[in-house]
Amino acid sequence: MSATMSKDDAHKLIEQLPVNATWEDLMHEIYVRETIEKGMADSQAGNITSVADIRKKYGLPE
Repeated sequence: MSATMSKDDAHKLIEQLPVNATWEDLMHEIYVRETIEKGMADSQAGNITSVADIRKKYGLPE
């Protein structure tokens, strides 16, 4: 489920892009912002996994 972005938020995001930005640049910025916001929401909801657990799951050294 995607987070809601207001028109004001969208305008601010676009204003931060360089003058010669491409559609791909804009899509990347939207993706990065959405990913960060989802991660923050998961963290606040306690939906986290420790680094130690991830390392153990994939057989990586601690």
